[in-house]
Amino acid sequence: MKTKILKSKAKKPAPAGTAPKSVLRDVSQHLMNTYKRSDMIFTHGRGCYVFDQSGKKYLDFLGGIAVNALGYSHPDLVKTIRREAGRAVHVSNLFHNPFQGPLAAKLAEWSGMDRVFFTNSGSEAVEGAMKLARIAAKQKSGGATKTRFLALEHSFHGRTFGALSLTHPVKYREPFEPLVPGVDFLRFNDVADLESKFNADVCAIFIEPIQGEGGIYPVSDTFWKRARELATRHGAVLVADEIQCGLGRTGREFAYQRLTGLPDIVVVAKPLAGGLPLGAFLAKEEIAASFSPGLHGSTFGGGPLTCATGLTFLDTVEKNRLLANVRSRGAELKAGLQKLAAKFDFIQEVRGEGLMLGMDLTVDGAPYVAEALKQGLLINCTHEHILRLLPPFILTAQQVKEGLSKIESVLAKTERPAPSPAANYSAGLQVEPRPSATAAARSFAAAR
Repeated sequence: MKTKILKSKAKKPAPAGTAPKSVLRDVSQHLMNTYKRSDMIFTHGRGCYVFDQSGKKYLDFLGGIAVNALGYSHPDLVKTIRREAGRAVHVSNLFHNPFQGPLAAKLAEWSGMDRVFFTNSGSEAVEGAMKLARIAAKQKSGGATKTRFLALEHSFHGRTFGALSLTHPVKYREPFEPLVPGVDFLRFNDVADLESKFNADVCAIFIEPIQGEGGIYPVSDTFWKRARELATRHGAVLVADEIQCGLGRTGREFAYQRLTGLPDIVVVAKPLAGGLPLGAFLAKEEIAASFSPGLHGSTFGGGPLTCATGLTFLDTVEKNRLLANVRSRGAELKAGLQKLAAKFDFIQEVRGEGLMLGMDLTVDGAPYVAEALKQGLLINCTHEHILRLLPPFILTAQQVKEGLSKIESVLAKTERPAPSPAANYSAGLQVEPRPSATAAARSFAAAR
């Protein structure tokens, strides 16, 4: 007679070190001190909500800083990750894997570019774009010295040395100087400044079509178009940094599609693999041809797990028509924020497009971020006085209402901080209104 073995129904013990006190102790003793964080520990999420160690629920209007475009635990992403984790997480770039080519083809279709190089992050993609831009300009000019880069004031392109050199705020750059030489910064949307600094020595100009960290400022069509003309005239490269504003965030595949003229190189990252580390730089054929084997590479960039997940992300956006949802929910959210601006006199402007919105205050924004956290809402403050909202693409109309209700409560209950000196910057910016459908946007839509 066989003895029946009863399976224990007791809960499995939590992994070592996951108790909140233990986690925070290990953080304080062993992590480098680079982030200002609360003692909150987020443990899991579902849809547009994330939960902390006590089980408290938060509506996420930050999206992992534009990363979690499909929210948390999206079934399509979970299915792909589980499948590919059991097949091959990594294959050396000395060999092909099944997903790099299809993902590159899909990105080319979305962007109007021709070729793709995969990286692990946005900063690494910017570094690769800088290398490609410099060698392409050098080859195009027959070896002439073309090494200068142009970028915009209040730009943010990353924290590695090259990307940091293109990043304008002194607080990021100064501690690490000297950086990569030959970078000049242009006044935002100032065509005269652009024309005065763009000459035959320039190899590339980097532009965020909508500045993210700099405060949700859209570049004007006039400025972009002139940059395109000058880059063509001088044999330089126009680079669109779409790390934050691209891949559907504005309700278009890419934010530059509202502007006249295509870039030569496009840089992407954040939402590309739904939270897994994956970035890329995309280029036109004539620019990409400047790279040959051995001139650039990456150990991990474009592995099978991340590329399969990236392909699932783009397919899910298309299948579920999420660009239309981004436009609809973004319009509702922006309209609601503008109503709040009429009610609270310390809100000087609401800017942005799709689900990339900023509420510009005349006062310090940090206390409002802290109060929002208490009330179960995730937002953040950039440029010291701009509340930034980057919700997932799957946001519902009901969640827009919930978020607006929480924001109104936060604005009303927070004791008004002192005026922000940085807010004076906004008044001096040359920001043109968003153009109606441009020729480039119309032609791209027709091609799609």
